[in-house]
Amino acid sequence: MKKLVFVIGALLIFSSFAQVSSLKGNWQYAGGVSDGKFYAAPDGFSQQRKYTKDKFEAFLLEKGQKPVKYEAGSYTLKSDSCFETQTYSLEPSVLTGKLIRYRCTIKNDTLFLKGKLPNGIEVVDYWKKVK
Repeated sequence: MKKLVFVIGALLIFSSFAQVSSLKGNWQYAGGVSDGKFYAAPDGFSQQRKYTKDKFEAFLLEKGQKPVKYEAGSYTLKSDSCFETQTYSLEPSVLTGKLIRYRCTIKNDTLFLKGKLPNGIEVVDYWKKVK
């Protein structure tokens, strides 16, 4: 019995440190924190990111309208980090061309990206997996 409890405990501990191996798929913005202030996902439209092996594209989706691409870039995953470089932005952006390191975790169907932007603001974004 003690061995079983030990094995289960060890599995739980090691599984909590599992690395994110892929972000492939579609993720919908579910809110976030910027500079200590919580922001809910917007009403009336949604924001989605489509991740491939090493690239992403972000779209604004509004019912009855064509999707609007507002951001694109490349990314790499290493350990618990996601390194993103924005290569396109619909609006002028201080992030374009900058490498940003986010701590990256996935819990259930939610992707958490936590990092510090070039202007010093700390952010946490929540993205739900689109099925």
